[in-house]
Order: sequence, then structure tokens, then C-alpha cells
Amino acid sequence: MGIGIYSTPLSVRQQEDYLKLLEACGLRDEGDADIVALMTEDDRLIACGALAGHTVKQLAVDSEAEGQGAMAAVLSALIAEAYARGVHRLFLCTKPENLSIFRSMGFHTVIETGDAVLLENRKDGLSGFLASIPKYEGVCGAVVCNCDPFTLGHRHLIEYAAAHCDELYVFAVSEKGSMFSPEERLDMIRKGTADLANCHVFESDLYLISRATFPAYFIRDESRADLVKSDLDIELFCKRIAPALNISRRFAGEEPFSPVTRAYNERMKELLPENGISFEEIPRLSEISAGKVRDHIASGEYGKIREMVPESTYEVIQSRTQ
Repeated sequence: MGIGIYSTPLSVRQQEDYLKLLEACGLRDEGDADIVALMTEDDRLIACGALAGHTVKQLAVDSEAEGQGAMAAVLSALIAEAYARGVHRLFLCTKPENLSIFRSMGFHTVIETGDAVLLENRKDGLSGFLASIPKYEGVCGAVVCNCDPFTLGHRHLIEYAAAHCDELYVFAVSEKGSMFSPEERLDMIRKGTADLANCHVFESDLYLISRATFPAYFIRDESRADLVKSDLDIELFCKRIAPALNISRRFAGEEPFSPVTRAYNERMKELLPENGISFEEIPRLSEISAGKVRDHIASGEYGKIREMVPESTYEVIQSRTQ
């Protein structure tokens, strides 16, 4: 038996064998893996796993190889490769019935729903993150946003939210993969809201709307996958993050374009009030969206960009052309 670590995309033969094993184990390829580990025996794939950002996923073992330590070996190989690449924080999401397996391999529960459990390889990762954030008194609200880049539409949402609570947490999504880096987006939000005294901007540290909290590769029914993803992320916010930070309100912008984000907002409307957190969806400013700004950047139409973003954001965009 041997384990190979491969960067994606895999070869045609490897991909075919990989997808076949996932299917046999009731799993799906979400198509976002950076690397894939393949364990073979006599040229036959018997186990596999993948790493997407900070998330270990799509671990599968052929039925004939079960009980032989194949999953532990693949997981160990992925962890070693992640560490070699400088990725030391790892998340893993699985079905609740598999919880004991991964606990025995050094992972700790972050949050659990009826369909999924999120684990991390640090026992106090979330607790440490929450302890690093100040806790405010009064009515506290929250906005979670990617802001790729920060627009006047985002400013409109945050300004409204700040006016409707005593203190407002703004969590900038820390996930990589956007046009602008997490550091750039965090800086744009902070500069674009600097005049709002009760607005406090923090990074999400992968605990809000990331590939860690939005995996569903183990849900065979793709029509339910987005629901499972949303529920896991919302449960984490409601049960761990909001209570620790005294958050009782959450605000989000209306989403007419993305079906996934629109469905996520609808799910928040259902689940947040059940957990004692009010939710308000704010109509977006017409003709302004981060997607349109990115399109204008790609086409070099900077005059149109200036009408849609704060000056601090425009300066960041301009600096990229110099």
C-alpha cells in the first residue's frame, strides 16, 4: 500500500477512480480541493481524502479495506502535507455518526446539527477567537460580509445596522479566493466605516461563512446540500458566537442575484428568531454591487467604479494598476 499526494486537477484515470470511490461511499466531490491523497494497493484505489484550504474533506475507504487503518493513514498524510505547506489549523466536517472516529484522531467538536458536525484540530480554537474580541453592553448587532471589494452598498448596510443597535460587530470573511485578499478586504471595511463610533470590525477567522463552515460533501442529495451548509453555519453563530458576544440582532443585505445567498438569508429568517436573535434584511442600493465593481475592474472602467465605492476603496483599486 502507498499514499500519493497530488495537486488538483488529477489525471483522468485518477479522477475517475477518485469519483468512483466517493460515490461508493455516499460522498460527493465539491470540486474545491487543493490537494488529494490517494492510497492504492496493487494499482487499485482503496482510500482517499482531500484538503480544501483549511478543511480536510472527502475521506473515503473501500469496503474491503475497512478496519485496516486506511482512513487514519490518509488523514495523517493530509495533515503532514498541510503542515508542510504552513497550514496548521485544520477543520473537518462529517456526519454525526462518524464523530467518534475523528475525535480519536485528535479533532474536537466545534458545533453539531442533526446532519453534520464540525471539528477542529485545536481544542480551544473558537474559545480563543471569541476571547480575543471585546464584549460590549447594550443591544449588540452583527453583520457578516465578504466585501470583495467594499462598496457604498456595504456602507449603506453597515450604517443602517449601526443606527439600529448600541454596538455593531462587523465580521469580515477571512476566506481566501476572492479578487481581494482577506487583509485588503478587512482594511477596506475598517477605513470605510471609521467614522461610525459604534462599529467594530473584526476578521471572522474562518468561523463564519467559510469553506470550513460550509461543507456538505457527505450529503448525497445535492438538493439538500445548501440547506445543510446554511444550518451548520447558522447553528455555530447562534449557539457559540452570539451568546459569547451578547449579540441579539443580525443584519444582512438583500440578495437578488445569488440563489445560494438568498436561500441562506431565508434560512436565517427562520432559525435566528428561534434562538432569540432578530434578523433584518436590508434592501440593497440599486445599481451597486461588488460583482459589478469587479467586472468594471476587469474591463478597466474606473470612472464607473468611482460612483460605487468609497474613496478609501477606490484608492486600493487604483494602487493595483500602478
